[in-house]
Amino acid sequence: MRKLTTQTIPSTNRSSPTSAEGVHSSSDSSSPAISSILEENLKTIEDSFTNCTDLKILTWNYGPGLEQAAISVYFDTLTKSTLNHFVKDTLQNLVPHELGPARAVTIDDVIDFFENKGVASPYVELMDDFQQVVSGILDGKVVIFFNGWPRAIAYYALDVEQRQASEPITESTVQGPHVSFIESLERNIGVIRSLIKSPNLKFEMFTSGEQVQRTVSYGYLEGVVKPETLTEFKQRIDGIVKEEIIEVSYLEEWINDSLYSPFPQVRYTERPDTAVNALLDGKIIAMVNGSPSILICPGNFIEFFTVSEDYYYRTIFSSLIRLIRVAAFIIALMLPSTYIALSTFHSELIPTVLLLAILNTREGIPFPALIEALIMEFFFELLREAGIRLPRPIGSAVSIVGALVIGQAAIQSQIASPVMVIVVALTGIASFALPQYNMAIALRILRFPLMFLAATFGGLGIMVGFILIYLHLTTLRSLGEPYLDTVAPLDLKRLRDAIFVVPRRLLVHSPRSRHFYKKTSGKNKIT
Repeated sequence: MRKLTTQTIPSTNRSSPTSAEGVHSSSDSSSPAISSILEENLKTIEDSFTNCTDLKILTWNYGPGLEQAAISVYFDTLTKSTLNHFVKDTLQNLVPHELGPARAVTIDDVIDFFENKGVASPYVELMDDFQQVVSGILDGKVVIFFNGWPRAIAYYALDVEQRQASEPITESTVQGPHVSFIESLERNIGVIRSLIKSPNLKFEMFTSGEQVQRTVSYGYLEGVVKPETLTEFKQRIDGIVKEEIIEVSYLEEWINDSLYSPFPQVRYTERPDTAVNALLDGKIIAMVNGSPSILICPGNFIEFFTVSEDYYYRTIFSSLIRLIRVAAFIIALMLPSTYIALSTFHSELIPTVLLLAILNTREGIPFPALIEALIMEFFFELLREAGIRLPRPIGSAVSIVGALVIGQAAIQSQIASPVMVIVVALTGIASFALPQYNMAIALRILRFPLMFLAATFGGLGIMVGFILIYLHLTTLRSLGEPYLDTVAPLDLKRLRDAIFVVPRRLLVHSPRSRHFYKKTSGKNKIT
């Protein structure tokens, strides 16, 4: 085989990198077929990728006298820097030996080999039209056209920098695995398959969007997931094929039963062990290429208070921590409204000594308790957002110093009382104790209506607000499943892993043992 020569073919339509004109949509059903004339294929490629200066087109020759022509097309920003081995793989099986005598390799030899005998590389595929060609180039493939052959060969050569696996950012842990998912969908699926080595673990994929063309995948454990839930999930995601999905949270709106409920109906995780536990519980997980988070559905109210780390400690300690989380939920939701109701309407319920102390601290405060609480809550939320958005080295320092300075200044200027500062601080700390950030956001929303009810009707307003929240929770569903499925209707067997963590020897099937589908179907009943 003769030595291959390469050169870059300049494109007449790729001179302005700042032009807004982009790549033609690869979803066009009228995509032209690949021509057997190399010049026509080159023209179609240049028209499809107008003003793409990072597109590279290489021409090379082979055969006796280097009379046979071919071109390679790829994005140098997506593919590997060394491409010679793709050309070598294309023709190396057409000669008796790589270092043997030269052979007259013609286009007929190429067609006969690739269409009838196969290819040498496992990362190669044959393409028949330009819809496949454009999609392949955008996926980081090197596409090779041969003069005289109305098909193309594509080699997978994607080489984009990816973040290495590290500890989870949003779910830190003391004991247990310290590895997180990354932005690579293939790697994330591989991690889950390495932890669940069962043929019942199923992953299905599809591509969404006409421009971003992100790969979306969802997984489940066959025989464990409830068939009705899986069917409902598939019906809801059928409509997102044309949506531009950038991150996995884009799927939440399509999955949720109630779009306006403050309570989250799906969970997110960056930890493989949490995803594995969810699959063993009969949940469905959804992933998007480019997103390090995994969506878990359907959601259950009690599950927002649990973490996989609960099962790495002794039962007594894990149960105590879970009780603390429940207490944090109640504090974050009701502490400001309770203080407003007691100080405004029900002062006789406060012990005399404590009441006198509160009255002394409120002396000179020009605002009622509601306005005072709203001012402090506003500044606390402002500091919280500032601490999140600022660069990490200074974000925590600014939030802590800002809270101290503003709190002390508010007390000295008699804008807020010390007791109100303590109430707001405890409320904020309690919201930080919840494992799921989206549940903490729900409490931040519900806290303010309860404060207005407490300032208007006192304890009666709080009771009415609590009843309304409970009624909403009882009617709320996630993928058709009741949101309070674990705690209502009351069943002691189902509560054994809700508020308290019982010893693992009493749990069957999985660490959390909530396989209600198996229980109701009469197979492998939970004892």
